Amino acid sequence: MGSIESYNDDNHRVELTVTMTHEPTLVQPCEKTEKGLYFLSNLDQNIAVTVHTIYCYKSDDKGNETTAEVVKDALSKVLVHYFPAAGRLTVSPEGKLAVDCTGEGAVFVEAEANCNIEDIRVHTTPDPVTLGKLVYNIPGAKNILEIPPLVVQARNPPVVEFNHDEFSEIEDVSKTADLYNEELAYRSFCFSPEDLENLKIKATGDGEISTCTSFEALSAFVWKARTESLRMKPDQKTKLLFAVDGRSRFDPPLPEGYSGNGIVLTNAICTAGEQIGNPLSFTVKLVHNAVKIVTDGYMRSAIDYFEVTRARPSLASTLLITTWSKLSFHTTDFGWGEPVMSGPVALPEKEVILFLSHGKERKSVNVLLGLPVSAMKTFEELMQLI
Repeated sequence: MGSIESYNDDNHRVELTVTMTHEPTLVQPCEKTEKGLYFLSNLDQNIAVTVHTIYCYKSDDKGNETTAEVVKDALSKVLVHYFPAAGRLTVSPEGKLAVDCTGEGAVFVEAEANCNIEDIRVHTTPDPVTLGKLVYNIPGAKNILEIPPLVVQARNPPVVEFNHDEFSEIEDVSKTADLYNEELAYRSFCFSPEDLENLKIKATGDGEISTCTSFEALSAFVWKARTESLRMKPDQKTKLLFAVDGRSRFDPPLPEGYSGNGIVLTNAICTAGEQIGNPLSFTVKLVHNAVKIVTDGYMRSAIDYFEVTRARPSLASTLLITTWSKLSFHTTDFGWGEPVMSGPVALPEKEVILFLSHGKERKSVNVLLGLPVSAMKTFEELMQLI
């Protein structure tokens, strides 16, 4: 398969320094917008995270002096259409998270850095320590209600960072794994289109399943490898949790212009012994069936379930796969063309594996995860068996 990258290699890196050049300001919609409460669906309530993303661009011939003004002007126009992002989070009379459309504006910060993005070598694997310097955090914020839905920092050379709420909070990544009290090792594994096709051939080779998607094959492969690497007991249950886009599954369809969450979590479960003792097709079939059950009825049932329980999914003995490989971060153009680098700032937590698109045509997938050091060695060996 493709390359393996170590997160912990700090050799030859430039120490990034970011200096705020102006006090934070508020960018308001350039036209009058609706006021009042904007109610969020249960899908927004349940699947809720604060996402820190970064977009890096090549400097144009005009230099970098206009970076901030370009972003501010564009932002004021965009907020007319996405006016809830200019409001503030609140709790509705029913006790649910909502947006108070006050029109206060998005927080905007202008800053400068001492180097280019190439100098800090974070092109494929997020580095939360380095990239975290590029993200502006609201001073003294104790919870999500004190964080505006949209925070933007623009710096020279052209880099735009967003903190945008999908309406909860991300915890800092721990450096140790509670299960083993062992330091985590982070690795990024690149799967080329050829690797993905080989996985699909391997998954269907024994005739147990006739076809599968690249996501199903890759998810099953890394889930099974992780189970084996952690040396789970044969009778121990292992669960895979992942999101399915339900927008096309609603009947009737979601209204045009709907910008809330349209995804729902689904899961596959088995014992470690069943998974390790069977060919890859066994696990792929579990993933395939977990996708297949997501229908209009499943989506509506998930919405009703949260209404009654307000329960968030447990991550006990669970692997959560978050797929960013289909998201169009790499096409976001603020006037400098497509970004040379884009994606999340933070590393995934120890229960999470992140799929990121990679390569010029975005057809490869980077698999980013953290495991205890001893488990990572086994995982790396299994990754070579494609």
